[in-house]
Amino acid sequence: MKYIIVLGDGMADEPLQELGGKTPLAYAHTPVMDELAKISEIGVSQTVPQGMSPGSDTANLSVLGYNPREYYTGRSPLEALSIGVDMNLTDVALRCNIVTVSEEAVAYEARTIVDHSSSEISTEDAAVLLAAVKEALETDIYKYYVGTSYRHLTIWDKGEVVDLTPPHDILGKVIGDYLPKEEALKEMMKKSFDILNNHPLNVARAKQGLHKANSIWFWGAGTRPRLDSFEKKFGKKGSMISAVDLLKGIAVGAEMKVVEVEGADGTLHTNYEGKAMAAVKELTENNQDFVYIHVEAPDEMGHQGSTVNKIKAIEYLDKRVIGIVKEQLEQLGIDYRMLIMPDHPTPIRLRTHTGNPVPYMLYDSTKKLESSWEYTEEDAFATGNKVENGYETIKKLFQEQ
Repeated sequence: MKYIIVLGDGMADEPLQELGGKTPLAYAHTPVMDELAKISEIGVSQTVPQGMSPGSDTANLSVLGYNPREYYTGRSPLEALSIGVDMNLTDVALRCNIVTVSEEAVAYEARTIVDHSSSEISTEDAAVLLAAVKEALETDIYKYYVGTSYRHLTIWDKGEVVDLTPPHDILGKVIGDYLPKEEALKEMMKKSFDILNNHPLNVARAKQGLHKANSIWFWGAGTRPRLDSFEKKFGKKGSMISAVDLLKGIAVGAEMKVVEVEGADGTLHTNYEGKAMAAVKELTENNQDFVYIHVEAPDEMGHQGSTVNKIKAIEYLDKRVIGIVKEQLEQLGIDYRMLIMPDHPTPIRLRTHTGNPVPYMLYDSTKKLESSWEYTEEDAFATGNKVENGYETIKKLFQEQ
């Protein structure tokens, strides 16, 4: 038996008037998931523990079977693992996003967050801009490291785990009330605007109709993580397939195999087929027991407030990931169990995460159930099946019920 989790990041949503009262998941054309829903277990999972921040960090830890209350030490330390930064026990890691803030002739504090991803900036462009920031601002206390796309890292020697606001939570808002209280962090953010706004690369990006990546933004502070080995915890050899440093970092911490897929970039136009085929290869040629296929696109489209593109992301996930994995494993005659779910909702209305329960669908190729449910948020709640502790959802997949 092989085991798969297909994670559509931020895929869950709320009913939208523009979709006739349906959610993007319910509205999207998803023939593969529709077929599986009739022969699968459907329910909801409380992936984000009550009182904890509804981030992809806490939620994905939960989906992977790690209780966030026990294992979570911050988002950025997990990303540090992915980048290969060996943190000291006294280090604090900070996410260092490269964001777009407004350019009007006002004080930095009076600007607004325009785009948390700077038009989904490429890693290559971001590396050039971060190098300029690094040259001007790096010290023995604050070190800068390139990550992926807009997501980068700062290590603060003998730092503090300070309260910081995620930029995607304040899109369109004036930033003054959300800047760090720590003066050194605030000053670096302010200086970064002067360094980046008229950088030649940003001038060229603006001419192309792209948002300038004109400020760094610190958030997600945390200390060195300590995760148990996934194989020792569950008795399964696992692989992670994701474009996002956070997920790769969780995998590194859990001693899972990290699989790199060319063209996987965390955007709407990621290499879906490449991820699907890499998963099949891990389960067959490389003899892994379990794969975690993470697709970031639905979450990004939720943050952008794009209903059309969130629907596309869900349809791509259905056809170009789930459909391919299902077809390939069936052709090879391999028995498998597949869990399909989001980590958290990212409602179009809010353009940020919520901690509401998410719908899951569990398919077993050897035990096809008979169901009249559809894989939608509404039907998932209506089934009455609920996993109160989201980190126990994976036990359903591994048949440890």
